[in-house]
Amino acid sequence: MSNKNYIVATVRPWNIKAFHEKISKYPGKWTLFTSKKELTEKAIKKLKPKYIFFPHWNYIVPPGILKMAECIGFHETPLPYGRGGSPVQNMIIRGHKETTVTAIKMVDELDAGPVYLKKTVSLEGLSEEIFVRISGIVADMILEIISKDIKPMPQKGKKEVFQRRTPAQSEVSTKISDLNALYDFLRMLDAEEYPRAFIKYGKFRIEFSRPALRHNRIEADVKISLIKEPND
Repeated sequence: MSNKNYIVATVRPWNIKAFHEKISKYPGKWTLFTSKKELTEKAIKKLKPKYIFFPHWNYIVPPGILKMAECIGFHETPLPYGRGGSPVQNMIIRGHKETTVTAIKMVDELDAGPVYLKKTVSLEGLSEEIFVRISGIVADMILEIISKDIKPMPQKGKKEVFQRRTPAQSEVSTKISDLNALYDFLRMLDAEEYPRAFIKYGKFRIEFSRPALRHNRIEADVKISLIKEPND
């Protein structure tokens, strides 16, 4: 009898929702891990999963776990282009209107494993809308992988590595002079648990959320707070 046990490990609310609404209803026995401390060799040994799926997982998976089951990650670029951090933001800031969700076998080298599937996804809208859209595509890819027993193939093409963005890079640059470019910058940072775009004005930090591009203007919600001094 083939192994029908599966694990999904994710920390983002849109992926957790997709698990409960779609993935958990797929054939087989499904277990959800939502924190790093849950993902232990002991837990995996007990469950004996065929696959462990990692949609939007923020941590390095230990080599020991990679050897215990077929671990599958999902990266939002057409690998090998766009290996590395902050894939959605890096694609938007480079002017791309769509990207590719790539399902890969996880190996010791980051984002370097062979590819199971690729699916195109639009980069229109706020970043949280994009992530919700991607979570639905990932759920569909998971079903396809378990149903067809797809074998991964080596990555092909020219490698380009993205650098993970830091919170300091969310400050709006004075070099942005185009309204559309500014809108892209604001919207690519508008998601839960992400550092929103901001500017500094004297002792104040002004953050922007829910941007909307209108005719010759951008409208957005604004949060203003005091910048904390080092001794505060």
